[in-house]
Amino acid sequence: MVKKQFVVIGLGRFGSSVAKTLYSLGNDVLAVDSNEDIVQNISDNVTHSVQLDATDEHSLKSLGISNFDVGVVTIGSDIQASVMATLIVKELGVKYIIAKANSELHAKVLYKIGADRVILPERDMGVRVAHNLVSANILDYIELSPEYNIAEIVTPKEWHGKSLEDLNLRAKYGINVVAIKRGNEINVTPPANGEVEAGDIVVAIGESESLNKLEDLISK
Repeated sequence: MVKKQFVVIGLGRFGSSVAKTLYSLGNDVLAVDSNEDIVQNISDNVTHSVQLDATDEHSLKSLGISNFDVGVVTIGSDIQASVMATLIVKELGVKYIIAKANSELHAKVLYKIGADRVILPERDMGVRVAHNLVSANILDYIELSPEYNIAEIVTPKEWHGKSLEDLNLRAKYGINVVAIKRGNEINVTPPANGEVEAGDIVVAIGESESLNKLEDLISK
């Protein structure tokens, strides 16, 4: 997995979830919020955390965020601050910008000012978004509990032409395959002797740590 640099602006429940997950996946994460207590609380779970006003262009510029790969703006109910921060991050040259919206109208405004992707929290969980950002092989990631997750994984070339029995994913990675998607068909509880083909999507359940290790291996 290629290590990336993320700046996450706004550390509510959603923003904190994104920042912590990105960091746990081995990325550099700069977490920014105007609340000093929140910044201190997350400091051990990110690379750096800074307390500042994200609508202040000079303050953001001083952080050197133009060098970051991805900017994630997850400011809460203050739509004006959300729009201003997104605009500033765009103008400072961050390569890819994701912003959280509170409504469809808010989302339209964020797209208009340069956001590459807009997330509505009702539709997207923070953990799912973070995994999608760092791995092209992970199509979807659903947090069942702090310990267990479900992931949809695009099968890597090394798996093609091999049966589930040959791959032995449970022994090797600690995950259980619950279904295989092939085109428009979904095979629930696929047979052990069934071969994996190019383009197949494996739906697997496992402990967070196990899925993270698998994600790291297949993303290299």
